[in-house]
Amino acid sequence: MDHLILTVIAQDQPGLVERVAQCVARHGGNWLESRMSRMAGQFAGILRVDVPAASHGALMEALNELGAQGIRVQLASAGAEPDCTWKSIHLDLLGNDRAGIVRDITRLLAANGVNLENLVTEVTAAPMSGEPLFHAQATLAVPEGLPLSTLQTSLEGLADDLMVELKLRMED
Repeated sequence: MDHLILTVIAQDQPGLVERVAQCVARHGGNWLESRMSRMAGQFAGILRVDVPAASHGALMEALNELGAQGIRVQLASAGAEPDCTWKSIHLDLLGNDRAGIVRDITRLLAANGVNLENLVTEVTAAPMSGEPLFHAQATLAVPEGLPLSTLQTSLEGLADDLMVELKLRMED
């Protein structure tokens, strides 16, 4: 079996996932995992499938044909997992919205060798004032050799500069 990663994006409409799933199934593929969401009228997703090696080319062709229906699909072969051992840490961030928060946090994480496994962000109105609040939740893969206290100290310094509240906790 070939392990493939597919990214899908299209104008949101009922039946999009079904059409992709139909293509995968028609070519003997198995849908293994996915993350999908609707945002600002668009639908986007990433999924991992297994498909028989003999069907790989035909599946690619069928997925490309979905372009005629406004569904763009890109394929990539699944990559190897990193050799490093990791600690899974949850990050929760809340503060007044401003440009550059994600850039600054991810720059610090990358400089410490921390891998971003999952990131969900949103801007909502504060309950009393209506001011825009930025909220981020992330799952981080922290190298075993990096003391959590070192990462915490670095992030707290940045959180003070950004004027955001930041919490780290071990994943369950």
